[in-house]
Amino acid sequence: MKRVAMNKKARHNYFIEETVEAGIALKGTEVKSLREGKGNISDGYCEVRNGEIYLVNVHISPYKHEGYVSHNPLRDRKLLLHRREIKKLAGRVTMRGYTLIPLEIYFNDKNIAKVKLALAKGKNVIDKRETIKRREVEKEIERRLKYK
Repeated sequence: MKRVAMNKKARHNYFIEETVEAGIALKGTEVKSLREGKGNISDGYCEVRNGEIYLVNVHISPYKHEGYVSHNPLRDRKLLLHRREIKKLAGRVTMRGYTLIPLEIYFNDKNIAKVKLALAKGKNVIDKRETIKRREVEKEIERRLKYK
């Protein structure tokens, strides 16, 4: 598995409840650009439109060796999921506070571009502080156990 892009802030800003793997409908130059590692998903999210899920605000840079054919770097990309998965995710997203965010884009063993989506609920400032405190306490415990 070759990781192309990762959303590092996702686990800091959201409570991740469930993850799903989905395919992406890409153009040829987008695939070539992703193989070079030119993707950014930090501001991305997913929308449900007409019974389909689209990846929105994900930047895939133009391929540097392309000719006159070019793609829009910020275009909406359709995600490839089974119908029952789409219905399940759409039902959960309509609940208050839930959203679908991309965690990472990668190429699987068969060299197919995939995106790992997370069904997430946003964190408050208080929740973020609690997470940081918990992490610091765990690090301190590890340090003390190491030197005992």
